[in-house]
Amino acid sequence: MKNTSTIHHAQSPLMPRPKLLWFKNMMPYRTLTWSILLVVTCALSSCSSDQFDEENYGVKYADECEVCKIVSMEITALLAESAHKHEVLETGYSVEKSRTKTKYTQSELRLLETMEAVCERLLTYSVHKERQDWTRFARGTSETFRTLEGLVEKGVKVDIGIPQELWHKPSAEVSYLRTQCEVLIEDHEDKIETWYFKKQESESLEDYLCRQRVLKAKDRSCLDILPAQVKDESKASRQKKKRKKEQKTEL
Repeated sequence: MKNTSTIHHAQSPLMPRPKLLWFKNMMPYRTLTWSILLVVTCALSSCSSDQFDEENYGVKYADECEVCKIVSMEITALLAESAHKHEVLETGYSVEKSRTKTKYTQSELRLLETMEAVCERLLTYSVHKERQDWTRFARGTSETFRTLEGLVEKGVKVDIGIPQELWHKPSAEVSYLRTQCEVLIEDHEDKIETWYFKKQESESLEDYLCRQRVLKAKDRSCLDILPAQVKDESKASRQKKKRKKEQKTEL
């Protein structure tokens, strides 16, 4: 039998019901901060817009398809992490009326907490430059930095123009991915909310938000690319089947 705890979440008659629109109030400031940083950087280096591309700096920002896929994947993962909570929320405007009971897993509070955490969560990503598709954004140390760290451990002097203590700090691509995440949530907050309350049992957020809406008339090719872990497992499975087939042939 599950232990169910109750959380009293009373609201004042003068205090409106919390809305997801809180996120929009913060967005102009975050976007403005990024814009100022970009302008200052350009002014100091006398750069032109095309100097920020991959050819000149090796920087490849996530495109719209990749941003939508990654954000929808992270929202789904966060919701899965909170799915085991059994709290019950009680809301009501006065002691005279009976309060409404809502399971936390079906509450707006859960969605609010998820939306607040998802973009900051992306700062734990690294850029795996050995990959070319959206899977270059992933947690863990990239193959490139593992190789460099191995050389350092062997006493080899490695100079890549970045201090070693900054090797695992969020890169320009990852920092901008967080900004892209915030813009996506601001622009499509209502769609995410609709999916959460009405559609999440019948279809994935990736299909509902990305495939059917955000990218409806745009490039959606990244949605069909499996995560690196799944691809590695599939490759290992194919190699295992191949070895078994070869063993049977030898017999």
